[in-house]
Amino acid sequence: MSSGGSLSTMQRLVEQLKLEAAVERIKVSQAAAELQQYCMQNACKDALLVGVPAGSNPFREPRSCALL
Repeated sequence: MSSGGSLSTMQRLVEQLKLEAAVERIKVSQAAAELQQYCMQNACKDALLVGVPAGSNPFREPRSCALL
C-alpha cells in the first residue's frame, strides 16, 4: 500500500472516530428502564402476548372443501 493510500485511510478512520465520539450516550440502567416502559405500554398490541384474531390470522389452517 502506498503512503498516500495509508494517509487517506487514517484520515477516514479519524473522522469515523470523531463521529462516534460525538454520539450522545445514556446509562444502561436508563436505557433498560425506557425499554421496559415501552414494552409495557405496547404489550396490548403484541400478537405474541394477546394472540391473533382468528379472522385476520394469515397462518390459520386452510378450510377443507366438501362437496355434497
